[in-house]
Amino acid sequence: MLIGQLGLGGAEKQLVLLARGLSARGVRTHLLVMFEKGPREEELRDSGVSVVELGFHRGSLGRRSLIINVRAFLRFVAFLRREKPQVLQAFLLHAYLMAAPAARLARVPVLVAGRRSLGFFKKDDRVALALERIATRWTDFLVANARAIADEVRREEKVPAAKISVIPNGMRPSEFEPAAPAEVDTTLPVVLCVANLAAHKGHRYLLEACGTLRRTGSPCTLVLIGDGPERPALRQRADHLGVDARFLGSRTDVSGFLARADVVVLPSLYEGSSNAVMEAMAAGRTVVATAVGGTPELLEGRGVLVPPADPDALAEGLRRVLDDREAARALGRGAREWALANLTADVMVDRYLALYRRLLAGRRAARR
Repeated sequence: MLIGQLGLGGAEKQLVLLARGLSARGVRTHLLVMFEKGPREEELRDSGVSVVELGFHRGSLGRRSLIINVRAFLRFVAFLRREKPQVLQAFLLHAYLMAAPAARLARVPVLVAGRRSLGFFKKDDRVALALERIATRWTDFLVANARAIADEVRREEKVPAAKISVIPNGMRPSEFEPAAPAEVDTTLPVVLCVANLAAHKGHRYLLEACGTLRRTGSPCTLVLIGDGPERPALRQRADHLGVDARFLGSRTDVSGFLARADVVVLPSLYEGSSNAVMEAMAAGRTVVATAVGGTPELLEGRGVLVPPADPDALAEGLRRVLDDREAARALGRGAREWALANLTADVMVDRYLALYRRLLAGRRAARR
């Protein structure tokens, strides 16, 4: 497997879960890191997964950087030739741009690339789009983590339906276990949002919605977990609206806050397949979220979906679950039951293994 680094993002979490699961099933698994390792390396301890740093360099294409990256690429190809993997799977754009030529040079039988977000961030980058299309032609199969992503790839990139399928994200068993509620000093209902404080996550509309609830006699305490460039502006807006907003920054102890929350909200303007929504479902929380990207696939009939960038609709969705606690609890139970059946790490790993075996069988048949 190949990825840029092992930070705390959702793709890195899924990669680690998959690597651990494959190793536990007796698959010899190497995790190759292009740039640097990171905090998720600790999650691979005692898993049997070998973590290898390739030594690529981020940043400009100056002469020194170019030399470093050429050497790292050759190191990558040499590793593949030495280890002779049956499958190479690349996660995220940097990784599959490097994996496609390397897999060809090393004659890796099967190359799989993961598509984990909608293509909004690449639309203005013609170079990235052109390189991605070349890499896709050299890739045997694409895996999206949501139907919305697969549909966009087929529509925008003209990738044949037979070359892409959907395998939803998975979750650790611990994420389904009850957690002790975190301490939040308030007498108001607690609305929790776990998301980076970036413009596309739609926090400004969430603050407007909470301001509407306050003005109409249904105030709440808004707990925001995550950090980012929007934090100063959002804090100022919360003060202006008189919203009781608690900015907690980046946290790893999210489970306690999920247990404490009366409702979990995700107001994104666009989204791939949200780990935050999945974690709330696993905890049996009621979720109110915008109907974008892969979120409706997770919450249809198991949560409250509202249009993006619509604070009035978001306020009404929150009011519905805060006013009718029994209906809210029923939604939370339904979400948890569905997640247990469809979103565990074991289910995800089994689906990937079945895919790898099918692709390898097809490659062997083609050689006969």
